[in-house]
Amino acid sequence: MLPLHFSVRFRASLITCGPNFMAIIKPFAALRPQPELAAQICELPYDVMSSEEARAMAADKPLSFLHVSKPEIDLAPGTDLYSPEVYAQGAENFRKLISQGALKQDPSPNFYLYRQIMGAHAQVGLVAAASCEEYLANIIKKHELTRVDKEDDRVRHIEALNSQTGPVFLTYRAVAAFDEFVAQKISGTPAVDFTGADGVRHSSWTVSSAEEIAFIETLFAQIPFLYIADGHHRSAAAGRVFKSRNGAGHSGQFLSVIFPHNQMQILPYNRVLKELNGLTSPELILKLEKVFETIRVGEAVPKSKHQLGLFIDGKWHRLTFKREFTMGKNLIEGLDVTLLQNHVLAPIFGIDDPRTSKKINFVGGIRGTAELEKLVNSGEYACAFSMFPTSIEDLMQIADAGGIMPPKSTWFEPKLRDAMFCHLI
Repeated sequence: MLPLHFSVRFRASLITCGPNFMAIIKPFAALRPQPELAAQICELPYDVMSSEEARAMAADKPLSFLHVSKPEIDLAPGTDLYSPEVYAQGAENFRKLISQGALKQDPSPNFYLYRQIMGAHAQVGLVAAASCEEYLANIIKKHELTRVDKEDDRVRHIEALNSQTGPVFLTYRAVAAFDEFVAQKISGTPAVDFTGADGVRHSSWTVSSAEEIAFIETLFAQIPFLYIADGHHRSAAAGRVFKSRNGAGHSGQFLSVIFPHNQMQILPYNRVLKELNGLTSPELILKLEKVFETIRVGEAVPKSKHQLGLFIDGKWHRLTFKREFTMGKNLIEGLDVTLLQNHVLAPIFGIDDPRTSKKINFVGGIRGTAELEKLVNSGEYACAFSMFPTSIEDLMQIADAGGIMPPKSTWFEPKLRDAMFCHLI
């Protein structure tokens, strides 16, 4: 039962909620790990590690969900990642976890709450089935382009398993009434609670009463838009499966965890460059002086927007864009990743398309600036740029305007764990 003040708000919301409000979310009967096995099963998403890393992580861990999300680890090294055998292996491993009872489906539809604690940062999301139709209608807003080959991979994975096993990371503008509801619910004992090898704690609660489910559905029906933070390829694939199946079964929804915007933690997405495009280090600095106000030896981590760090020749340099490059720009043009691309990477390093160029790679902020130093000091890369993270406010405003952010603009942490919840379609 909802407490009295939530019941009053719920009844009021039924009166004020008109038919034109959006975000349609639904409860669903999740396939979940047995609580005592969750730490052995749940794993990082498939796309944040290589096959070699996944093989090492899952060694001697027969219940690891990497056998489902990265099933090539159970086949011969060098196997084509997109071969039919890979998807068939993933489906077989998935069925095995279910038949063993390691994963079990709830008997009735619920909402769920999913809390992650990473150091001093905590975030609590609502686990729900979001609408593929709203995704296709851009009510669930995007900020990145997708690649067809990556969409194809996720479509084939969903089709092979008849399930969505990797949640889409959504956000919305925070609502105080829901924050209060969540705070009360998570004061109780969680259904699942474990700490991963990386120190991130994962806890979940089940929201099962009819009144609480109705409260959540009605409240979210008054939220005009949801925003994809992470998972553009997973949501695009779900949309394609929905269309190909004409909405049969539960294919009209996709697995999502929805966080309030003010709990989101965005880390920088740093850049490492293979070579200096024929320049010496002093020549590079001379060219950079035309773009940046100051170039001096400094700290590795930028302190504010429009500051960058440059690691070259064993030293960090602090760079600050000249005002002429930052003033009067629209939101996308004013992003540091855009400014760096347009005024440094393209004209100075000859990197016209960072999506396809072999001269550049990207390093998630979770690895820290020490990883940038390691890569450059190894001789594999010539220099590195550390970035100031993009803000969630900029992301939502760009998405509201229908804009597309440059590739590798945001790195969200902590990552949602696969297999905490699966959505059978």
